Amino acid sequence: MDRLVYKIVPRMFWEAAEATGVFAGASVDFEDGFIHLSSGKQVKETARLYFAGQNDLLLVGVETAALGEALKWEASRGGDLFPHLYAPLEFSAVDFVVPLPLGPDGAHRFPDDLESGR
Repeated sequence: MDRLVYKIVPRMFWEAAEATGVFAGASVDFEDGFIHLSSGKQVKETARLYFAGQNDLLLVGVETAALGEALKWEASRGGDLFPHLYAPLEFSAVDFVVPLPLGPDGAHRFPDDLESGR
């Protein structure tokens, strides 16, 4: 199992959640009934498909071991297994939060040491 999974979050949503220490999700998460996460192999494609051209995003690295049984790997895009969190994301499970800036080519710039996971 991957040590880390990732959530791309608009900064304003994350900063609002910091007051409570829990991230309950974004609108798509509420609609689907779980928090959408991505593995290291999936997160760049997630950014390209769902966050293209968006500034002021954060990349949140989450420890899978801290999520327990609320983390489920389920078939999604192209039949690939994606991590879905069926609980609010407790900040105690967060390993890091870094900016996810846009590069000159319009693609997001990810940290060089991003775990490739699965």
